[in-house]
Amino acid sequence: MSTIAYEDGRIRCAWPGTDPLYVAYHDTDWGVPERDSRALFEKLLLDGFQAGLSWITILRKRDNFRRAFDGFEPQRIARYDHAKLASLMADAGIIRNRAKIEASVISARAYLDLSQTQDFSTFLWDFVGGVPLQNQWRERGQVPAETDLSRRMSKALLEKGFKFCGPTIVYAFMQAVGMVNDHFVDCCRHAECAALAGSGKHAHAHAHSKDHGPAKKTAYAKASRPKGKASK
Repeated sequence: MSTIAYEDGRIRCAWPGTDPLYVAYHDTDWGVPERDSRALFEKLLLDGFQAGLSWITILRKRDNFRRAFDGFEPQRIARYDHAKLASLMADAGIIRNRAKIEASVISARAYLDLSQTQDFSTFLWDFVGGVPLQNQWRERGQVPAETDLSRRMSKALLEKGFKFCGPTIVYAFMQAVGMVNDHFVDCCRHAECAALAGSGKHAHAHAHSKDHGPAKKTAYAKASRPKGKASK
């Protein structure tokens, strides 16, 4: 089933199950248009760490990630040295994957390079014309793992030097940050997120700052839900 009625009387997407943390994420975070560049960078990195794992695994460790990665401030991550990388590899509170940790540093440098000419948020939101796409899914089988749009965004990010941002990761990212509204139409959050998109409002869940096409089932400036493997 795609949606279920919860004890509070609200109909929600079925994927959060009954886990209170997951339900809260569904209700307050997933699908809400996010336009803050640093917050978008955080989510992109976390989606990279999620590759091959379930999102709830990352969600339960999100606060640990924020602590370990200095609030996901690109200026700080870009400067990580071997000692910092070693400390991250020893941190049991995060996903200790060397390739993903090292990729975070490379992506932070790519973020700073891009920021010299264009705001990261603008760069990403331009792919949807600045307006969230409103899907009308009713069944799980209708929801794609990637789209032409996510493939184009992935290609552009990779060309800018970002890592762990294949088209499947990017589509999950687009869903989470509200670039596409993929709540099922019967879910209470579908209309609510659509209203947020229309109002231009966005949310920060942390203390900082229709047609998608055919679907498939350098140096840096010094600064003062689905499970499965995704391409880098």
